[in-house]
Amino acid sequence: MVVGYASGFLIYFFIFMFGAQVMRGVIEEKTSRIVEIIISSARPFQLMMGKIVGIALVGLTQFLLWILLTFIIITGVKTVFFPELGTKNTQEIVVQDLLEQQNIPQVETLDPQNMDKFTSILNSAKSMNFGVLFGSFIFFFLGGYLLYGSLFAAIGSAVDNETDTQQFMLPITIPLILGIFVMMNVVQNPESSVAFWFSIIPFTSPIVMMVRIPFGVPYWEVALSMGLLVLTFIGSTWFAGKIYRTGLLMYGKKVNYKELWKWLRYKS
Repeated sequence: MVVGYASGFLIYFFIFMFGAQVMRGVIEEKTSRIVEIIISSARPFQLMMGKIVGIALVGLTQFLLWILLTFIIITGVKTVFFPELGTKNTQEIVVQDLLEQQNIPQVETLDPQNMDKFTSILNSAKSMNFGVLFGSFIFFFLGGYLLYGSLFAAIGSAVDNETDTQQFMLPITIPLILGIFVMMNVVQNPESSVAFWFSIIPFTSPIVMMVRIPFGVPYWEVALSMGLLVLTFIGSTWFAGKIYRTGLLMYGKKVNYKELWKWLRYKS
């Protein structure tokens, strides 16, 4: 439950943070008119994808550095303060520490039922495939970010300042917020039909599927979720590219959904 909840929340946090960074970058380039110079040597679609992929690599690098530093800190602390962990069974060490904290002198006085629960938690942690969990996290982070990043880039190109983005942000943020609410239910019941469908729908799958994976998910469900996420990203990129190409050089006009629909119908 802890691993699933943390993974889903981190996906939500990263998607929203880096997606908003893409949007602000596009607005800044548009309002400063520097995009008029850049567009002379690059196509609008190339410019949009360059910004999205560039920030994705920054986020991925930051995430990998966090993992590396966390591993180094944990290894250093274990080596300096808990050298006995290398020679004793980890479960025995943890149980002994818990007993000492509770002032229980002997293991025999520990309630067998509580001992069984504690052993079950340790066995569950050992049974998780952290390689699959880590790989899935990277994929769903990149897939979810690329999906929403393209939509955030489209919003940034359609407005002149960040205040005007509010009317367009709601349809994008609703699936992310809905994914967080569903995540709370999925942690309690990861095999429910709600958990299944929201882990397959691309707009919520990066969050919900990451909650389900630590509990064990059939590989075909993970593959289906990944495939739909990739296809939806391709479609959203096409959608965002048409808006980006038209709105990037348009100034001083209040854009609404009707105007965006006209931009989507423009022929290349």
